[in-house]
Amino acid sequence: MIENTFGINIVPENEADRLEALKRYRITDSPSEESFDGIARLATQIFNVPISLLSLVDAESVFFKANIGMGKAKEANRGKSLCALAVLDKEVTVFEDALKEPCLMANPNVIGDFGLRFYAGAPLITHDGFLIGTLCVIDQKTREFSLADRKILEDLAKVAMDQIELRRSSLDTIDELQKSNLRLNSIQLDLESAVEELAAINEEMEATNEELNTANENVSKSYDLTVQLNKNLQTSELRLKSFISKAPVAFGILAGSELKIEVANDMILKIWGKDQKIIGQPLAEALPKLKEQPYLDILADVFTSGNSYIGDTAPVKLESDGVLKECYFDFIYEPLKDEDDKTVAIIVIANEVTERINKKYELEELNQQLEIALYAGQLGSYNLDLITGKINSSSQCKANYGLPSDYTFDFDNLMQIILPEYRDNLKEKINQSIENHSPFNAEYLVRWPDESLHWINASGILSFDETGTATNMIGVTVDITKRKNYEAQKDDFLSIASHELKTPITSLKASIQLLMRLKDKPTHEMVPKLIDQSSRSLDKLSTLVDDLLNIKRLSGGNLELTKEVFTVSEMLGTCCDDIRITGKHHLIVKGDLDATIFADEQRIDQVVVNFVNNAVKYAPLSKEIHLIVNQLEDCVKITVKDHGDGIDPEIQPLLFDRYYRANHKGKTYSGLGLGLYISAEIIKRHGGEIGVDSVLGEGSSFWFTLPMNVTAN
Repeated sequence: MIENTFGINIVPENEADRLEALKRYRITDSPSEESFDGIARLATQIFNVPISLLSLVDAESVFFKANIGMGKAKEANRGKSLCALAVLDKEVTVFEDALKEPCLMANPNVIGDFGLRFYAGAPLITHDGFLIGTLCVIDQKTREFSLADRKILEDLAKVAMDQIELRRSSLDTIDELQKSNLRLNSIQLDLESAVEELAAINEEMEATNEELNTANENVSKSYDLTVQLNKNLQTSELRLKSFISKAPVAFGILAGSELKIEVANDMILKIWGKDQKIIGQPLAEALPKLKEQPYLDILADVFTSGNSYIGDTAPVKLESDGVLKECYFDFIYEPLKDEDDKTVAIIVIANEVTERINKKYELEELNQQLEIALYAGQLGSYNLDLITGKINSSSQCKANYGLPSDYTFDFDNLMQIILPEYRDNLKEKINQSIENHSPFNAEYLVRWPDESLHWINASGILSFDETGTATNMIGVTVDITKRKNYEAQKDDFLSIASHELKTPITSLKASIQLLMRLKDKPTHEMVPKLIDQSSRSLDKLSTLVDDLLNIKRLSGGNLELTKEVFTVSEMLGTCCDDIRITGKHHLIVKGDLDATIFADEQRIDQVVVNFVNNAVKYAPLSKEIHLIVNQLEDCVKITVKDHGDGIDPEIQPLLFDRYYRANHKGKTYSGLGLGLYISAEIIKRHGGEIGVDSVLGEGSSFWFTLPMNVTAN
């Protein structure tokens, strides 16, 4: 009784006629035959599968006429065998992943230990249209099965059906011959009896003669039928040869230990870059480039051992149009054996996968370039599921939000990290992007777990399903805190620069206006004061303009250095004369007074003047300012030390930043906040280091080092 595991009707409407058609072929429960085993074996080799069956579907069971890969199994229950489904449809039945087929969810071959995952079966269709069985291929892993694959399996099934028809015709012929032989035997007996009773059976002889004539006619017909069967067999052979010749996979047969090319279809000739002229030649002579590669040795080992060899994405160097190219193939070397189990030839089946491998390498290279670009730009990538809110993000993306790489990150977490005043705007921009099918871009402020604030720029594009619903947003994030701070500093600088430039210009303008009024009175007591005031305004204006020009040169990389060898103490003794003249501060030069350096003296003088001016400005009560020279192992260190109030440790790391202006105890000082930045850049251009050591209440020491080069090079 059929144990139907499929949940659908597996008995066709014409079941009775179908079973009657199957019965007339007298093939069920018959022993295996090489012609059918060969077809099943060829199917496993063509499709590179472990199992192929030629099955006949009876009333309650499925009989395996050919079994490659299923051990000694001869039959299966019809309600469990997938071949029962294949005889329901004249098209090829394919299950690429059996676990995804509802009708197979209870099938023991799928869910049991056997673990069937892939099945493709082409029906065996009789000449009068009945589906009596299948030629099927089976695998325990999922596979893709193209239209070309289906056509190949269908053609193999037709070849198998031709063999079944031929077998039936042969059996019918044998039956007819046996019947004729029986009748001939009976006639022979009658003839022997007739010799003894000739006179009595003359009338019977006439009847016997008629029967003999009839028998002769039957024998003649049987002969004609045999001739026709031979023609059919030749037609099947031609069809098989045509199928092999035009098959979309490379196919060849190498005969004997010399591996002479016996069969080579169009595809393998195209791969080799040869034509039919190489048929009959040893492979090593036809393709001499193979001598430098391992494949001739592998073929020799297959011939000697009788074991198959499977190659997976194997590289092969082949010559085409005089050019040696590297190609990649999936291939199998299958030994052909005689009745004594001795290898006589090797079947070669190959499929070129060069394009797939090249695309794989191109994709890997693109992915590597993308990773490098993301790393170089410190870009974090993300994939936001708009349905669930889950975010699949890179480690850099999480780092942009101050999160560890193993943190579970989703949209709700993002809303908690973003400052409240930016949340609604972010949601609105996402909704606008979805409504307009446009790219997404937003900037917002986030709070890291350490309470620090950071600016984030996020951008992305949407992906939609077949209904037009937005499902995912894929994009990148970048921490733009430095840029935002720089923009804020730049805005502050422009405001400060406008104010600082306006002050000396206004003072100079007022002094000139007063001088214009007194131009006819050059001896007036106010004239010297106004001239001094104008000079101070011009000096201050010149300093501000010099700072602006220097920052311009630094930004454009155009700050030129004119290096020469000079004694540091001599340079320190002549700089800052304006400070010495006032008499308010005493500049003391000490240390290694004979130390020399190879540098741009004017630029180094500029750095020292900046340090001294800052000491005068921010430590006005420090009467002594020390200019110290220390000759170290490989450099010279110059320090400007004051005894002022010192600098808060929190702001010391910021002193050499562009546009930074210190605010000491509520006091406001003029300047653009560029002096120390320009000084730092000058020292860096010399290959030195710059820094500050300061303790509140004990004063500050601004220092820099320069490489101790004593000759130009």
